[in-house]
Amino acid sequence: MKIYCAGLLTETNCFVNLPTSLDTFLKGRILPGACPVDAPAVGAELMFAAKRRAAAGEFELVEGSCFRASPAGPTSTQAYEMMRGTLCEELRAALPVDAVLLGLHGGMFAYRYPDTEGDLIAHIRGVVGPDVVIGVEFDPHCIVNAQRLDNADIVVLYKEYPHTDIVEQADRLIDLVTRAVAGQFRPAVSLFDCRQVDSYPTTGPAMRRFVDKLKDIENADGKVESISLVHGFVYGDSPDLSTRLLVITNDAKDHGDALATRLGEELIALRGQTASPLLDIDAAIDQAMGASSAPVVIADPTDNAGGGAPSDNTDVLARLIERKSSNVAVGPIWDPGAVRLCVDSGVGASIPLRLGGKVASTSGVPLDCQVTVTGAQLQSWQVFGSSRVPAGESVAIRIGEIDVVLTSERTQAFSIDLFSHVGIDVQRKQAVFLKSVNHFMASFGPIASQVLYVNGGGPLQRDYAKLPYRHVRRPLWPIDERAKGSLIY
Repeated sequence: MKIYCAGLLTETNCFVNLPTSLDTFLKGRILPGACPVDAPAVGAELMFAAKRRAAAGEFELVEGSCFRASPAGPTSTQAYEMMRGTLCEELRAALPVDAVLLGLHGGMFAYRYPDTEGDLIAHIRGVVGPDVVIGVEFDPHCIVNAQRLDNADIVVLYKEYPHTDIVEQADRLIDLVTRAVAGQFRPAVSLFDCRQVDSYPTTGPAMRRFVDKLKDIENADGKVESISLVHGFVYGDSPDLSTRLLVITNDAKDHGDALATRLGEELIALRGQTASPLLDIDAAIDQAMGASSAPVVIADPTDNAGGGAPSDNTDVLARLIERKSSNVAVGPIWDPGAVRLCVDSGVGASIPLRLGGKVASTSGVPLDCQVTVTGAQLQSWQVFGSSRVPAGESVAIRIGEIDVVLTSERTQAFSIDLFSHVGIDVQRKQAVFLKSVNHFMASFGPIASQVLYVNGGGPLQRDYAKLPYRHVRRPLWPIDERAKGSLIY
């Protein structure tokens, strides 16, 4: 059995002014054969799983390229077409193959290609013909629609949010693809559209119960091979934006239709119960600083780089400074220029520094502060699931009694490494303010006395009914209160 594997991952926010260029993808590219085998590289988890299993003799693997760019605005037409051409050329050179494995985000938008991954999968199908099995792994913040299901035989999404199971679901996809190639499995696909958008953290009780139920059904129902919850990405302006339930059975379409419908209706019944409420800045500070146990972790989802935001908003930090808060850590703030000034000044230097507030009106105002450089790391990183995410150069600065992490690469807060690499012990802080939505929970959740969420004034509007959608299909909850779900595939 011969399998070609490749990857293309970015998440596109259609409402931010941070275009995604070819250089961005090339910086994150892993060349064929260069995927590490000791630990999964971010964006190449499927390749990592495939290499491990090929090394065990399960199949012959042809390694393609893995392209990755941090979440931002739409990708340039030229960048997407170049990468699509590269993957198709690699695949043509590998023919004949029995199967194709694609690690994709599923929430990418390129100029002139509003269904970018749908276009890519269709081109891959055009290269291999109708009989080769195509398997795709998506991030749950994706789109799943008819074009993608028409051209891919098997689609599997990560289940956990934070995404701690990327490699686990990659292995599930590989199992299904190899079984399909061997004639042991005939995939039948069912897709239910809930006609809603929301946030679905699996660290919360409602979604924890729901996702555990999906896993139990997969393990107990002999007809069901895979169940995936499509969260959708609320900042991806597409006619196919919606929460959906994807069920794959072994040649049992009617059974899958009924199950997808039942699970979809159960999720509709949870509307408004899965996302955490946001506090205003002063209320968040009051609650954190008044807590009897520490550290209190406060996440700002409105300036989350993982959702395409610049991560340079200063509103929370400015208020902390105004209130003369103490024993507090804040991060990450993206400011490559400020980072370079701090690195050049050296640890221990006390310098005047203008930081943050640069990219857009939602970035707040630049802060002019006298700071002390307390730490620096030239090649910093954070743990994300089983992978490492680079943060570029990182520095710690102290403003009064507030410790702040600045990074040269745009990133959200994934793990305590963000702080520990530059000498900040967050477990000794009264409060830790993070720019993230939920991925931080895997690392910060276990050490937090409590977790709060703050409306920090960034560009990622959390009242989805106020987003300036132009392409979403209506009705869609919460814009339309009575939006009803239905089976669509």
